[in-house]
Amino acid sequence: MPLRVLVVDDQQDVMQTLVRFLSADGHDVTGETDFEAARRFIDRTPPDLLVADVRLGPYNGLQLALHLRAARPDAFIVVLSAWDDVMLREEAGRLGAHYRTKPISRQGLRDAVAAAQQGLAPPG
Repeated sequence: MPLRVLVVDDQQDVMQTLVRFLSADGHDVTGETDFEAARRFIDRTPPDLLVADVRLGPYNGLQLALHLRAARPDAFIVVLSAWDDVMLREEAGRLGAHYRTKPISRQGLRDAVAAAQQGLAPPG
């Protein structure tokens, strides 16, 4: 089932790659490189799925996930990080988000989205 997806990563090339992966799987994907732009997007049209990097300038993807949870409690969330940080993984889990490390393969992203869609407990 196609999802309305918001991908947020402050690295343009990473964001574009993730957008391509998810678009190729039939999802309606919007990409942002800025926390504030992503927050405004969520306020206008909360997505079914948020894929966000942990590091977004002075903010982070967990803050964006929390903002989405307030707007749409049933949304699926995948948080990405270059570090396998236990504290970040636990915080993501408390938000019901799936935490994955970068680089993430196309199949790894598919697996994370499928797990989120199926309501599986976040790993960790």
